Amino acid sequence: MANDNNLPQDDNLTADPAHAAGEMADGETPDTSAASAELADLKDKYLRQAAEFENYKRRTTKERIELFKTANQELMTALLPVLDDFERARAATLTTPDADTVRESIAIIYNKLGKTLQQKGLVPMEVKGGDFDADLHEAITQIPAPSDDLRGKIVDEVEKGYYLGDKVIRHAKVVLGQ
Repeated sequence: MANDNNLPQDDNLTADPAHAAGEMADGETPDTSAASAELADLKDKYLRQAAEFENYKRRTTKERIELFKTANQELMTALLPVLDDFERARAATLTTPDADTVRESIAIIYNKLGKTLQQKGLVPMEVKGGDFDADLHEAITQIPAPSDDLRGKIVDEVEKGYYLGDKVIRHAKVVLGQ
């Protein structure tokens, strides 16, 4: 029926012509039980490793979601005393006609807020009179330099820039001298 010459040849069968398929060489004993046990052991290890990896993925995903939910909790807890101070200052200065009292309470709260944010890693940029750096600053406009030494340098700061640790979280908006 079929021509045997057209069948593809299996390299494993033709490697050793002295042995026919399914035959063992002299002195070989069938060791299928040991091979089966080793195969079962490797399969068990593989399944355990796969299950352990799936558990790890689920656990880290759950931890990441929990971290996002509570990421700001520490900062908010640190800012609550400042909010309390604002409420007390507002209540105390509602009826006072003395502007100096209001200014003083605002200054106290501003300093407390600045210290709290600094403890959390927020650092303001010092930019006035320095060189312009596009990685740190955003140039809003250019004006004629008031003096020759401020030519090409930062003349004014419109909005402060801040670092959180080593990372810039807000670029300083500056005015350059021409």
